[in-house]
Amino acid sequence: MTNRGWSPSFTARVAEQMRQARKAASLTVVEAAQACADLGLAVPKTTITNLETGRRTSIDLAEFLVLAEVYKVPPISLLFPLGTDNAVAVLPDREVPTWEAVAWFTGETPLTEPAPQGSAREVLDTFRTHSDAVATAAASTRLAKDRRRKASITLDSGRRETLLEAAASYEQLAFDDCRELREFRQVMRERGLVPPALPADLSFVDDSDPQD
Repeated sequence: MTNRGWSPSFTARVAEQMRQARKAASLTVVEAAQACADLGLAVPKTTITNLETGRRTSIDLAEFLVLAEVYKVPPISLLFPLGTDNAVAVLPDREVPTWEAVAWFTGETPLTEPAPQGSAREVLDTFRTHSDAVATAAASTRLAKDRRRKASITLDSGRRETLLEAAASYEQLAFDDCRELREFRQVMRERGLVPPALPADLSFVDDSDPQD
């Protein structure tokens, strides 16, 4: 498919996904336009209608993102119909399986070797690894607190002892996970990267250890 044919075809497919998303959200065109305005970007109802009917063959990026928020769908699901289409034309003369298109767009295409440090892909991978580390630390911390809480409210001495042993085990695991997370965040800062804000229950990870 040439560029001349690919661009309007791609927009038409995205517009159809948006129409379906609007319907699924039980919004009229007027309601969708008002919701966009409420978010701070006016998207006239004529714009939405023209997109959905094919009279408009391009879409502004800001409009696209605001409409995705209004319809409560991930923007990428509007670009690539995962689960319904086997393949999609991501570029002129380049049709690939839809899942591969998603991976290409999000920077998750499998690599044969590690991405060079500082490259866009490597930075994405670093932040994904950080997200996994946060989830791991949060889970072990939550389990430790849960076992300790249950131990404090049981009157069965045997169960209490079992729960306290489990709590101690999870607390050590949480300590190790949180320490690894702190070290990972320190390395990110040393590289000039700004780590994402931590959840409230893990904010202590960035605190300096008190000095005796």
